[in-house]
Amino acid sequence: MSIEFSVAGKKLTARSGILELMDDLGRAMTEHPDMLMLGGGNPAAVPSIQKIWRDRMQDLVNEEPAFDRMLGNYDPPQGNPIFLRAMTKLLRQQFGWEIGPENLAVTNGGQSAFFFLFNLLAGRFENNKHRKILLPLTPEYIGYADQGIDESLFVACKPEISWPDGPESRIFKYRIDFAAVEKRLAEQDIAAIAVSRPTNPTGNVLTDEEIRRLSDLAARQGIPFIIDNAYGTPFPGVIFADASPFWAPHVILTLSLSKLGLPGTRTAIVIGPERITKAVAAMTAIAGLANGNIGQQLVLPLIESGEILNLGPQHLIPFYSEKSRLAQGWIREFFEGTGVDWALHTSEGAFFHWLWLRNLNCSTKELYSRLKARNVLVVPGEYFYFGLEDDWAQREQCLRLNFSQPAEVVREGIRIIADEAAKSLR
Repeated sequence: MSIEFSVAGKKLTARSGILELMDDLGRAMTEHPDMLMLGGGNPAAVPSIQKIWRDRMQDLVNEEPAFDRMLGNYDPPQGNPIFLRAMTKLLRQQFGWEIGPENLAVTNGGQSAFFFLFNLLAGRFENNKHRKILLPLTPEYIGYADQGIDESLFVACKPEISWPDGPESRIFKYRIDFAAVEKRLAEQDIAAIAVSRPTNPTGNVLTDEEIRRLSDLAARQGIPFIIDNAYGTPFPGVIFADASPFWAPHVILTLSLSKLGLPGTRTAIVIGPERITKAVAAMTAIAGLANGNIGQQLVLPLIESGEILNLGPQHLIPFYSEKSRLAQGWIREFFEGTGVDWALHTSEGAFFHWLWLRNLNCSTKELYSRLKARNVLVVPGEYFYFGLEDDWAQREQCLRLNFSQPAEVVREGIRIIADEAAKSLR
């Protein structure tokens, strides 16, 4: 038998950063239970959040008609109408957003949502033009990198680097270089501007002013502004800095249940212009008939009551901000005196620290392999710099560390990282 893949098939089955990340994550959890898991984006087991979902599942089991409908019926491709109406009511009442159920579409996780959105808006068009997605700040989420059916779907801008408390603090922050963004908008055929907030991998939270400026630029260009809100506000709300929810008629905002402790439900919500949400529903029908019902039904009462907005402030922020604080302390403890020239991006949200190692004799991809051999799983920075037109030494100098695992795992993992980095000095 002769099997040949199409051009699109070859593109989507090639070795990618997200495939390597998820493959390593899955194998480690099933075949290497002793692996110190500082890679991946799996949320922590937050006891108070787990109890909420266990109690809610028990309620569903006891609600016999609702339970049977949840498991036995297809929802419309756009999502459960009751869920869509409840979400619309919540967002209108709490934030004054002028939206209706027609402005929402459910997808099987945020990854599916962005596959649909990026390929809907960018790539090759009938008149032979090629439009791109502009990433105004890089590094950006590894899961976007290989989603384009067409090659070269992204163009990215290097950030400005600031040191809020001076370089001696070893804490830096990326800020958007708006001159570079405007240059890219003038030079390229841009279909949309896209950001994650908090930014995955760095834990950077774009300020309200940066978000407004990007929104204004997109509006002037007549293109959508896409905000990936997998960790952010209004929920799940894993944000340690000041940040306001944002939406406008030209904005496409994605929300997710994953970081509320429900990654297994694969449930995301797209909020945007009706033409976009109808298109996403159509693509869902083709790719998967309908969406999973369980996530929508689990959270429905919390949406109806507004309690979903309290999960971040009451449960997630205290839990993850303390984990971030502890991990920062261990990084300082174990890197002190090693001779490694390190710096850490300021921790403003999400589950990650972004570690910049500036005087190693190897790339962080090589360091990743050495750490994997020592039973420590991290994510090398190289995968997060797609879309850059110019080379940048920093792309081979950074690691993403997930600090959501148990304290003893994170502490030992950081100790080994510091030890291995010290063996790799120039």
